This record gives sequence, structure tokens and C-alpha cells, in this order.
Amino acid sequence: MSAGFSKVPRVRRTLTLTVGAAVAVSLCGISAPVSAAPAAPAVKHHHFSAAATLLANAKSPEERAALTDRALAAAGNSLQLAYNTKPLYDKGIDGTGTALATVVSYGDKNIKSYIDSYSHSHGLPAADVQILEPAGPVPACGDPGTPSDCSGWGGETDLDVAMFHTLAPKAKILVVATPTSETQGIDGFPDMMTAIDYLADHKSANVISMSLGTPEDDFDSSAQLHGLDAHFKKATDAGITVTASSGDDGSTGTKKDNSPWGKKVVSFPAASSYVTAVGGTVLHQNSSGARTSPDTVWSRSGGGVSHEYGAPTWQSEVDKTTHAAGRSLPDISLLGTSGTSQSSPLFAAVVALASQQAGKGLGFINPALYSLGSGGTAKGVVDVTSGSNGYNGVAGYSAAKGFDIVSGWGTVDAAKFVPALVRQIG
Repeated sequence: MSAGFSKVPRVRRTLTLTVGAAVAVSLCGISAPVSAAPAAPAVKHHHFSAAATLLANAKSPEERAALTDRALAAAGNSLQLAYNTKPLYDKGIDGTGTALATVVSYGDKNIKSYIDSYSHSHGLPAADVQILEPAGPVPACGDPGTPSDCSGWGGETDLDVAMFHTLAPKAKILVVATPTSETQGIDGFPDMMTAIDYLADHKSANVISMSLGTPEDDFDSSAQLHGLDAHFKKATDAGITVTASSGDDGSTGTKKDNSPWGKKVVSFPAASSYVTAVGGTVLHQNSSGARTSPDTVWSRSGGGVSHEYGAPTWQSEVDKTTHAAGRSLPDISLLGTSGTSQSSPLFAAVVALASQQAGKGLGFINPALYSLGSGGTAKGVVDVTSGSNGYNGVAGYSAAKGFDIVSGWGTVDAAKFVPALVRQIG
């Protein structure tokens, strides 16, 4: 692989799992007859997007592929038009020599069949896709003891791969699967950090997308949350850009038991100081894929101000307008009509195009992104000025001219944004 990235072998390591490690059981203060059986622990599941849930219920990879456009509420081919990637393709900037990685619980062992079917129906070239399991052997969804949310992770994986392949059709795709489910809190993150460290150590990817998140408040302590920071920094130090979805609960989120927080919260890892947070928009297109009006904020797009991460220096200028006391997110927004699980891999694919043009990994792009933002459409940054994300009784944030907390800088025109990002990073 070009641009200094080495070919990656399939990796398996033995991992000992403790039964019930992902499930908290509380029996405090309960008295019961000796013969009484203990109450069954509550089963926790990840909070999946509507699109991932739709695909999870399909009976075959081919059926999942056929449902993808419906799940996205947009035809895959129209996304190339929406984000103006053809001028880049005409110059050979199509992802060649780059690698896009999705780090996800369980992944999809049938991903090759899925993306082959999706590619055929959308006139895309065959995808170069590889499954890696650096945190240990990953069970199949039908294996005994595998949690029922495994199929949901399969849907998330398929969407990531489809979005990668749609905008960066010649990029190598890595499905970096982990053997434990992320279930709103710390549960699945240790294995995911092992996966990220592996990618950083081997310089395996140009961009990592994480189409998942959990509210900062779902972690047991600040120390537990910030114990993960070094892994994201390690990735960016290795020249890898990390993107993450800003969330699907608007200005709020859910607790570990899936009940609402009832207050403003933001999603991790999108809130991390070393991650580019990607929010969701609604595309307004006609049957030919041409925009009929400017993008608007998807009403459930996650966004707000972190109480765990301080205001970074690269947000100092926009903070004069937003008055945010901490790191605000998202930084940028792309299609998220059925969940910001679409948005992160789409933007990751755009960054891969920039990485190809630069001939190197771009690493942490936020300082450059914020420098470009004020340049507007000339730099390929398209303002989003309409919509808000109040949800579930919690007041939200509204889009406005220029940078705002609900859409970041807005969205992108890839033909202008890609070369502008490359020039800005140098």
C-alpha cells in the first residue's frame, strides 16, 4: 500500500472473557428465601441507529444491500453528486493507496458478500475489504453465548463500509472487529482501544471511523473516561485521523438502562480532544440527486458542550460566538437522516481522498479544519443555517450563520474541501 502504510496481516490473539463482565448486577439490600433463584441481570444493549436496526433484521447479505438505500433515506450514487466528488475522481483522487478502518463490536463476517452486492447494484468497483480481529477471536452472531445485539453491530458495520466505498471507491477497507459489545459506558471500549493501538502501531489505516458513542455521563468516573484519551492521541500521532458520530439523541442521550438522561449530554468518543466529531444533516435532493435547497440539521443529530473536555485552542475563535465553556461538538456535518452512523464514515471517506492527494496520513485535522471554516465555500465548507436538535424534552441548539454548536462549520463540497485541507495541513 502506498503513502507509507504497510499491508496488515489478519491477527488473532487469545482473550479470556469473564462471564457477565459487561453486565452490572446489584443485589444490595435485597433479602430473599435461601431457595429463591437470583433475579436475572438486566441485559444492556448498544443504542443503535434506525438504519442499522433495519439492516440487522435482513435475512441475508444481499437483502441488507438491497435495503441500504432505504435505510439511508438516500440513494448511494446520489451522495457522490451531493458531495461533489466526481471532479476528484476525474483527477484519479478516488482513495487509491489509502485505508479506511471502522472499529466496531463483532463486525459482519459476511461483509464481503454484502459489499459485493451493494457495489454491483450501485455501479461501484469491487471493494477491497479485510476483517481484522486484533483484540481476540470474534464470535459469529449465531454462536452460543453471543449477545443478541450482535446483529445490530452487523448493520452498523455494513453502513460504515457502504459509506466508505461510496465516496472513496478505491480505498482499502478494514473492518476491525472486537469480541465484546459496547453497551453505553466503559464495557466495550478496552477492546476497541486495543484495536486502535494495533492500527497505530502498524500504521495500518489513514482514517479510523467510529460510528458509535455513549454519553460522557455513562462512564463511572472521569478517570475511567479519560483513561481512554491516550489511545486516540497515539492514533493521531501515527498520522491517523479519527472521526466519530456525534450521536442520535439530539441535545441529550440515554443512560446505561436506556432511560433518558433528561438533561444536556454529549457523546464520547466524539467529545474527545483528539477526534473529529461529525454531526448529521438532511439532504434535500430531487430524483436526479441534485440539491433542491440547502442542507438542514437532522433534528436528532447529537451536539452540545462537553463538561469533561475543556475548550481547545482551535475552538478559541468560535467560542467568542458560541460562548462554549468546554469542547463543543460536532465539528462538521454530513448526511445523517437515519443516524449519524452515516455521517462519520462519509466524512472519513472524504478525509481519505485528501490523504491520497497529500500522499500521507493527515493525523489530527481539527486545527486545519477550523482554519478552513471561516473561508466558507471557497474552501469547500458549506454553511448549514437551519434546524435544531432539541429532543425528548431537553432544549437544544440551533443552526446559525457560520459556526454553530449543532452543525459545526456545516457540510462539505469535497472537490474544493479536499485540496484546501491538503494545502492547509501542508
